[in-house]
Amino acid sequence: MTIHLWFVTITIQRRKWTMEEIEHERLIRQIEEELTNRKCLLHRWF
Repeated sequence: MTIHLWFVTITIQRRKWTMEEIEHERLIRQIEEELTNRKCLLHRWF
């Protein structure tokens, strides 16, 4: 009986963000927060 094992190495490196990516993420979080607030306001009416 032969057992073949596959060894996989995963390397995780910390990525450096550009200013554009940081601004984009901030904008997305802001929009998500606004949507959440709107949903909460709608649920208060029901």
